[in-house]
Formats: sequence, structure tokens, C-alpha cells
Amino acid sequence: MKGQGVLISALVFALLIAIFAVINVDSVQVNFFFAKTTLPLILVILVSTLLGGVTVGLLGLIRQIRLQRTIKSLEKQLSSITAEAERLGLSPSSLVSEPKQAAPAAPVE
Repeated sequence: MKGQGVLISALVFALLIAIFAVINVDSVQVNFFFAKTTLPLILVILVSTLLGGVTVGLLGLIRQIRLQRTIKSLEKQLSSITAEAERLGLSPSSLVSEPKQAAPAAPVE
């Protein structure tokens, strides 16, 4: 369900960018650090949007790769702790402590 919402949002965003780009067809001067050129504004808008999307996608991919590495590391730690517990004759569930509940607050007078 979440994936469908993201897809619909992305399609609506792409449609809005396309409409905005088609409305702006005038030529504009683009100043690069080393040169100046005149390009249609529609091209500038579409290329900028594409570069922004690629940048966000790459940053998301890097984050996902880091999270996968963390998961693998934690799974490795869990398996070594479980193996150590079994070697000592303990059940893995006995290693997990129950979360402590906060003591009830004293009434204020």
C-alpha cells in the first residue's frame, strides 16, 4: 500500500513538472562556470529535475546499502551470541530481559 502511494505521488509530481516545463518554452541564457549558452527553459527544467531525481535516488541507495550492512553485522552478532548461549546451555530466550516498567508516579499534593 505504501509503495502505491509513493508511485502515485511520483506520477503526480512528474505530471506537474511536465506541465510547468511545457508552459515555459522561452529561451534563457544559462551561465556555466566556463561558458554561457542559450537553451530553451523547458530543457533546463527537465534536466534539472532529472539530475535532482538521480541525486536523491543515489543518496537513497547509499543509505539502503549502509542499512543492509548494519543488518548483516547485527545478525552476525546475534548468531554468535546465540551460539555462545547454546554452548553454555542457556536458552536464547533467557538472554532477553523484559522491558522495565516505570514506577507509578506519586500523587502531587
